[in-house]
Amino acid sequence: MSCIEQLKYRLYLERTSFKEARDFIEKNSEEVYYVDPGYRIFKDYYIIGVPPVALGVRGEEVLFTYVKPCHGTFVMGIDSPEEIARLRESEARKIKETLKEGQKKGSAGEGAETKRAIISFGDLYKK
Repeated sequence: MSCIEQLKYRLYLERTSFKEARDFIEKNSEEVYYVDPGYRIFKDYYIIGVPPVALGVRGEEVLFTYVKPCHGTFVMGIDSPEEIARLRESEARKIKETLKEGQKKGSAGEGAETKRAIISFGDLYKK
């Protein structure tokens, strides 16, 4: 029995596309985080999808995509304050690393007056 089957979950969309799942999560979440495919959630479950893969937070519920072989992509929600805290911590760490890289690029730039680097969406998710 998989970890997901043991947790009490809510099913929001069934047999949908990755794009429709991402749109649903973006529209129905208070906070949205983008992770790379392979991001680990609930200890032994790995997120599968087409980047950027959206994870949503709504209250104490995590909204995410679940791919069931031969059945398609589903959007599920599970109450997990622990997983939300881990997701927020991971996102904060990613932003700090990106800002440090941006500062290094900005200080090595043309003039001393432009120490602040512009960070694009694509740069944020390269790693």
